[in-house]
Amino acid sequence: MRKPAFTYLCRMLVGYSSSSSEEDGGASGEAAAATQKKNCCPKCQEEDDGNNGCPARKKIKTEEQAPKTRLPLPDCLLALFPDEVDPQTEDGSLHGGRVRSFKHERGNWATYVYVPYHPQEEFGELLAELLSAAGTCGVVLTPQEEFHLSLSQTVVLRHHWIQPFTQSLRTGLAHCKRFVCSAGKLRVYCNAERTRTFLGMEVCSGHVQLLDLVRVVDRSMTEFQLDTFYKEPSFHISLAWCVGDLTAQMQECTEELQRMIDEHEGGPFLLRLDCTELRCRTGNKTFRFPLEA
Repeated sequence: MRKPAFTYLCRMLVGYSSSSSEEDGGASGEAAAATQKKNCCPKCQEEDDGNNGCPARKKIKTEEQAPKTRLPLPDCLLALFPDEVDPQTEDGSLHGGRVRSFKHERGNWATYVYVPYHPQEEFGELLAELLSAAGTCGVVLTPQEEFHLSLSQTVVLRHHWIQPFTQSLRTGLAHCKRFVCSAGKLRVYCNAERTRTFLGMEVCSGHVQLLDLVRVVDRSMTEFQLDTFYKEPSFHISLAWCVGDLTAQMQECTEELQRMIDEHEGGPFLLRLDCTELRCRTGNKTFRFPLEA
């Protein structure tokens, strides 16, 4: 009696298991697939997680031979070392007609040393009057985007020289003192290529201290075999410029413009320049060198 009953009970359990598998939507099948996937090699699991079985060896070999895609470089790095010169940088029509003193080449950085000038409101008003008066004389001037007093010529610096060159400047300027200089006399300047003419205001005090700074800058220039500053420099702050050599035309109206400066608000206007630091601009980088108080 026990044996038939046991057999009947086993048959019932098997039937219940099959029925449960169908009602559960193949849960036992998924468990089996999971077990089979677990037994596959790790390489198969990584490359074909969506399959229930291991992919064919031929497919694995093909995928392994596919070339790897390189991650693109960030834009900030590409901007630092461009492969080619942007044609727009050489187009003078996009820069008010200005022409480069030397052709841009990869790895060459236009470099110069200067003292910055931060104009006050009074200076801006006077400059607007000067440009208007120059326009009535037939000379159309464009104001400088920023104002400074140059202490070096514009030279070409190789990229790998930037760090040692700026360190040389920092060492030489470490013990130079701050001072104040002033400017009040208009002068006309033209660059060596005769491609631009400038209206500048020449320094009338602080000349000795500026020469001391130039000697320090010249030592660094000589160390890297670069051109030193002019032997008899006319220290000045450029106010405005125009394209071409218009020296003669501008000098004709300089006397009238100087009178406007001398009679500005009842007394001569003096441009005051606080020399608290030097700066070196090379390419798109600017280095600052504070002077001792």
